[in-house]
Amino acid sequence: MDTNFLLQTATAQELYHRHAAGQPIIDYHCHLEPALVAEDHRFRSITELWLGGDHYKWRAMRTNGVPETLITGSESSDWEKFQAWAATLPYCFRNPLYHWTHLELKTAFGIDKLLNPETAREIYDACNDRLQNDPDFTARGLMRRYGVEVVCTTDDPVDDLHHHRAYAEEIVNCKSSNCKSPKMLPAWRPDKAMAVESPEAFRKYVERLGAAADVDIRTFADFVDALQRRHDFFHAEGSRLSDHGLEEFYAEPYTDTEIDVIFNKVYDGEELTLTEIRKFKSAMLYIFAVQDYEAGWTQQFHYGAMRNNNSRMMRQLGPDTGFDSIGQWQTARSMSRFLDLLDNEGHLTKTILYNLNPADNEMVATMLGNFQDGSVAGKIQWGSGWWFLDQKDGMERQMNSLSLLGLLSRFVGMLTDSRSFLSYPRHEYFRRTLCNLLGNDVENGLLPFTGYEEKRLRQMVEDISYNNAKQYFGL
Repeated sequence: MDTNFLLQTATAQELYHRHAAGQPIIDYHCHLEPALVAEDHRFRSITELWLGGDHYKWRAMRTNGVPETLITGSESSDWEKFQAWAATLPYCFRNPLYHWTHLELKTAFGIDKLLNPETAREIYDACNDRLQNDPDFTARGLMRRYGVEVVCTTDDPVDDLHHHRAYAEEIVNCKSSNCKSPKMLPAWRPDKAMAVESPEAFRKYVERLGAAADVDIRTFADFVDALQRRHDFFHAEGSRLSDHGLEEFYAEPYTDTEIDVIFNKVYDGEELTLTEIRKFKSAMLYIFAVQDYEAGWTQQFHYGAMRNNNSRMMRQLGPDTGFDSIGQWQTARSMSRFLDLLDNEGHLTKTILYNLNPADNEMVATMLGNFQDGSVAGKIQWGSGWWFLDQKDGMERQMNSLSLLGLLSRFVGMLTDSRSFLSYPRHEYFRRTLCNLLGNDVENGLLPFTGYEEKRLRQMVEDISYNNAKQYFGL
């Protein structure tokens, strides 16, 4: 993993080192905890920082025969968990974790050694020494180290955004080097407001929403009013993006009367039929989209994950612990109906679509072109390879399909979608992959690299790495 890692040609190397590597990072979708940023958290060890919530590593360790006590168990020490990961890593050849792990060690800690059982103790102690004693190795310090300019967290409508507000006030009044810390903005994630599969859980959420919005929710109109108030509150706190985690798109026909009846039914604790669930989700997706349009936000849709497959481990550990997989849903028609409805009514805001099943690549790439309207370059975006696809092969497949069926030049680029402060090298990984694709095309005679076109290609790299996102989101 030298300076030309992943860069197979001289042109790729020039594009990366001169035009991609130095660009700032706009991390427009992540799952970092705002409290850790606001408090400038200092991690007790590399285990807390690296393994504390990384279900990618957890899945690999389980597959390698590591017992759960050494993965998520409270009875195991940080060293024992790190040692178990170090013993697993040599079995990860050809898994992206092998590259990511060493890229993170090198870029964050300056450690240019391979992690394995023989080097584990030395690397563990070296990382911990920096984390405990170096003033720059805190949550904010790590983001500064990677050149993060803006970070957008993922927040529920009932969140009070206390940590965002406290952090923003501190940065405004800051007169030390911490003033260079990135801007942290909330992003609206209202998934629970359409999760009507469990009437009891939904009723509890409605009550929390009512308290947060200071609305006595008794009807569906009250419910929408409360969501609008919270949407306005998020906007006042700097939010300009929403995000939705869906199994599939919903665009069932419904009437207002039907939705009123369905809301009353689930609020009163009655189970809904599958048809009622789909109608309610369709209504909520439409309402959310109109709210975003009227506020001038960008909406994001992450769809296609089949979550919590292992019910035993779901009961033991809860969600987001490494038991999700790629799902299969025929969603093209409903996605089209949803976007077409908004477009027809003049309510289609800037939109980013993320698919988890690579079988949908060409479908999504061609769907974009149906709803571009010339008002904004790349108004309808296809998000970078997500989750199981955010590795070299997945990124290349996404960018190749986008190149063939759309305009790669207008792509808003990479995001971390991570809970870890050490995930920022994924932007480097992405940029190296991008430059390698373009560099290979140049040297294979598929792209011109002279005069105006040479300048355009270099600008294209800078745009995808940073400029497109900066202009598109206006953060």
